[in-house]
Amino acid sequence: MKNLLKFGAILLGAAFILSSCGSNERSSTTGWKYNDTEWGGFEKLDYEGQATGPNLVLIEGGTFSMGITEQDVTYDWNNVPRRVTVSSFYMDETEVANIHYREYLYWINRVFGESYPEVYQGALPDTLVWREELAYNEPFVETYFRHPSYDNYPVVGVSWVQANEFCKWRTDRVNEMILIEKGILNQNTEQKDEDNFNTDSYLVGQYQGDVRKNLKDLQTGGERPVRFEDGILLPDYRLPTEAEWEYAALALQGNQTSEKDERISDRRFFPWDGNTIRYQKRDKYQGYILANFKRGGGDYMGMAGRLNDDAHITAPVSSFMPNDFGLYNMGGNVNEWVLDLYRPMTSSTLSDVEGHDLNSFRGGQFEQLELDEDGRPVEKDSLGRLRYRYVTDEEAASRDNYKTGQVYNYLDGDKQSEVYYDYGKHTLISDKARVYKGGSWADRLFWLSPGARRFLDEDKSSRTIGFRCAMTRTGSPSGNENEGGHNFQIKRKRSRSSY
Repeated sequence: MKNLLKFGAILLGAAFILSSCGSNERSSTTGWKYNDTEWGGFEKLDYEGQATGPNLVLIEGGTFSMGITEQDVTYDWNNVPRRVTVSSFYMDETEVANIHYREYLYWINRVFGESYPEVYQGALPDTLVWREELAYNEPFVETYFRHPSYDNYPVVGVSWVQANEFCKWRTDRVNEMILIEKGILNQNTEQKDEDNFNTDSYLVGQYQGDVRKNLKDLQTGGERPVRFEDGILLPDYRLPTEAEWEYAALALQGNQTSEKDERISDRRFFPWDGNTIRYQKRDKYQGYILANFKRGGGDYMGMAGRLNDDAHITAPVSSFMPNDFGLYNMGGNVNEWVLDLYRPMTSSTLSDVEGHDLNSFRGGQFEQLELDEDGRPVEKDSLGRLRYRYVTDEEAASRDNYKTGQVYNYLDGDKQSEVYYDYGKHTLISDKARVYKGGSWADRLFWLSPGARRFLDEDKSSRTIGFRCAMTRTGSPSGNENEGGHNFQIKRKRSRSSY
């Protein structure tokens, strides 16, 4: 959590240096000089690599056996093991906490509350998820989200749709802070309605903000705003895909036999080694519970005087030992939303389809920016966001790499698969069904296995479901030290970036 308080240092990893005018560096293709106004001003950056955003940890990608590793006691057969590869990405080291979500609500109310109160109302978590017919949980309804005692506990009662909106907001706030710390924009807490910083709108020139000092424009000799090509602004925060989440939870690098080869035992039942829920190494922590879960009927935390997980409901987001990627609570505490649409036969389908074993994901509905007749983005909407529309099947039909705009049911619910999900008649699976994983404080141990998966409609919420954010990694998969490329992989001591 300390990372969130030190935004300024984010610029260390994202810093770029423009060579001064009159640089002697030339294009190896044309011989023309880079970064020289007299030679046209084409810029080539001495780029140090993508910065690690607040609270994120770099997850070095790789191959693993995705799917159930425990006995399939539910007999769902909805996650058959298959080998896939996940590209490197970033993941929040903790779940999003109540204090983080309240910060989000505060900003929304300050910016949109007067003109668009429905935006604030639509973002509120459902605190009534704590109610139950035969239990006295009314105190949680009143206190869990807003009382400072629960500031660092995971937010719950948030739907998949709401979690995605939080990710969009977080992207813009982090990128706005980068520009403020860089001295490009002045801090502005008077933003209202559509006049607020949005990353996409800023990059296409539909938002300027309170400019302090823009970058030097080597083409004109004047100034210009930051461009996407400058590498200063970070990619979007988003929910992790199911493959990313499962890979990060297993953290198989902890099973690596040697730093000099690829021999990794990729068999883990849980986000830690072994088949027990207790810490096994012979030190002062031996025997400690490794996660927050329900041990048995009526046993949520053990007996007074020796509480096993010290949590009757959720626990603080940085509780228990992190896994080998440095991620907390990838098993237990709360289930977590992932980006994917739920289909039970996805694992069987993708194992037979060439090309879908890299960054596997189901739920795509392809979008494209709305453009005017001159090819420019149309005017942003009333909330300050650019307008996007879905790609139609007619537009996709001319493509070679995909043939439909919405691929929810691709090979699992379409004509080719001969499977049809008739929601409400013989199934609860619909186009709103989204995957959640990880197990919670109210679940038995089976659900803490990273391969276990369940679903809930994207507009519904639960007291046992929270979320954490992810971000795409650009450039070298092994980190900024290898940004220039290499032939021999030299393993280094791993360390997490701090702020």
